[in-house]
Amino acid sequence: MTEQKVRWGILATGGMAATFTADLVDMPDAEVVAVASRSVESAKTFADRFGIPRAYGDWEALAADDGLDVVYVATPHSAHRAAAGMMLEAGQHVLCEKPFTLNAREAAELVTLARDGGRFLMEAMWMYCHPMVRRLKALVADGAIGEVRHVQADFGLSGPFPATHRLRDPALGGGALLDLGVYPVSFAHLLLGEPSDVVARAMLSEEGVDLQTGALLSWENGALASVHCSIVGGTATSASVTGSEGRIDIPDGFFFPERFVLHRDGRDAEEFAADPAHGPRASLRHEAAEVMRALRAGETESPVVPLDGTLAVMRTLDAIRDRVGVRYPGEEAGGPAVTPA
Repeated sequence: MTEQKVRWGILATGGMAATFTADLVDMPDAEVVAVASRSVESAKTFADRFGIPRAYGDWEALAADDGLDVVYVATPHSAHRAAAGMMLEAGQHVLCEKPFTLNAREAAELVTLARDGGRFLMEAMWMYCHPMVRRLKALVADGAIGEVRHVQADFGLSGPFPATHRLRDPALGGGALLDLGVYPVSFAHLLLGEPSDVVARAMLSEEGVDLQTGALLSWENGALASVHCSIVGGTATSASVTGSEGRIDIPDGFFFPERFVLHRDGRDAEEFAADPAHGPRASLRHEAAEVMRALRAGETESPVVPLDGTLAVMRTLDAIRDRVGVRYPGEEAGGPAVTPA
């Protein structure tokens, strides 16, 4: 897979699948060749929209398609374990949307399937692949602000969302944390790794999902992270990273920043802006490019979005849910972990 186009299959036909596919069809080294949905009508409508030659009305047909190089799973996250698992068991490589699964147990099962079968698997954490986020991480790693002391990040939507909305449905893994909070938690992990302790509070809905959640993550070296997510109040989606010798501020859209500002003790502030050559700031092409790079290199895991990192994030999300009392149907026999590893 060094010269030819990478052939993609798309599993699901919702908004996220459409956004990703729209970016894929504009990439010269990618080709979308198949799409599957629970409904053949939905699959055909999606296929017609994007010029996709094969449309399937069930997941099994996509899993059995031997003309694919990788499958993008964009079902609701409550179905990620089943959908990605089916693809991996059929021998397909997989890019799976975030949150990776409902809980760390399901995530570990997918990782085991991929590693045992020698299949590529990556969480679609596009933030990690964004050029500006990668630049920020490199600056921190190079010591631009000294030792990281504190990370702050928030992501909230104003709503209101009715009780019938997927974000309020426990059966679909509803709530602010998994849908939005995965971003600030993943941002903290990117810079500090897995926390040693978690404290969290939340406002819960009548259905038992979190409407807003705040968490304080701590590390053994004394570093802290303050993360917040909400579906009842729009936030600035800002982030900051404070170190022993300076600070980096992302004023808005921290998971796909257009710019950030580096403040170093005794120096003038320095602004870093996105390179227009990288395309629209909201583009998902960077994560698609990382998948295709890894496949061409024969890699089964991405060093940019490593599976061990995905598992660590899922353990932290489990710990937060345990602290605030959110548990989804069917988790009683093996749901959220009580503490992070």
